[in-house]
Amino acid sequence: MDSAKETFHKVIHPSMDPSKNTQQPASTGLERDLEPKPQKVHLPSEGEDIVYTPSGKLAGKKALITGGDSGIGRAVAILFAMEGATVAIVYLPPEEEDAQHTKTQVEKNGGQVILIPSDLSLSVNCKDVAKRAVEALGGIDILVNNAATRQEQGDICEISEEQWASTFRVNLDSYFHLTKYVLPHLSKGGVIINSASVDSYIGVPSRLDYATSKGAVVAFTRALSNQLVKKGIRVNAVAAGPVWTPLVATGVSEQSQHGHGLGNWTPMDRVGQPSEIATCYVFLASKESTFMSGQTLHPNGGIVVNG
Repeated sequence: MDSAKETFHKVIHPSMDPSKNTQQPASTGLERDLEPKPQKVHLPSEGEDIVYTPSGKLAGKKALITGGDSGIGRAVAILFAMEGATVAIVYLPPEEEDAQHTKTQVEKNGGQVILIPSDLSLSVNCKDVAKRAVEALGGIDILVNNAATRQEQGDICEISEEQWASTFRVNLDSYFHLTKYVLPHLSKGGVIINSASVDSYIGVPSRLDYATSKGAVVAFTRALSNQLVKKGIRVNAVAAGPVWTPLVATGVSEQSQHGHGLGNWTPMDRVGQPSEIATCYVFLASKESTFMSGQTLHPNGGIVVNG
């Protein structure tokens, strides 16, 4: 496949038998390479970047977060841990350095994190990840389906069947499979949060497969909520964007952060910071949102006002 059309995955390669997947997923890039750097979130006493004051909203909870090595996933892991949750993150092996940095940041704020590398585009690995997470955490209260892949491709005729299928394997199929295998371990009060995208609401022409898959995530969220709400399990989604993450920054210039290009999408004339999005996940995972299910939050700088 032409390198310009390689699929970028926010997941990891097979942890059990690499020979089962002849086309290994590629990295979306490392957060360390982003310029300018995403703002970090810290406790009030540290006085750096974005100050966050935790209040024990997730004390004693156990959370599994996919795509947790960087971007929104990293910010969610950090804030969940700051709120008292023990977290496990799933990531792509080439992104080990980012995963370790996430671990360092979580532990710096007094939290605990478990690292699980695996390729969630394979259903067998989703089953394995669920098993490993349950064993390591001692159960699961919160599942955050956040793994994603995205490419720029302006012409439908140039999107290969493999690219289309690969996008859906990561952006939708992994959500289905992981939810299926985690669900038996979720009891009443459990929470599932799916990462959608503003792209599915505004129809970005250069990301047809990505926008379509994220629209499917919204439908998946609504239907799954109607299945599980009587069991006391809430299912919601977050449709963020644009946010300064390795996934979004692929092929985007540095100046986009300062109101040019990508930043021009929003009435706020800037892209969002991962930590600004992560607070939505904290809200949906906490008791503050106990009357919400089947809903999608829209932290997008005002791009969509009627989603």
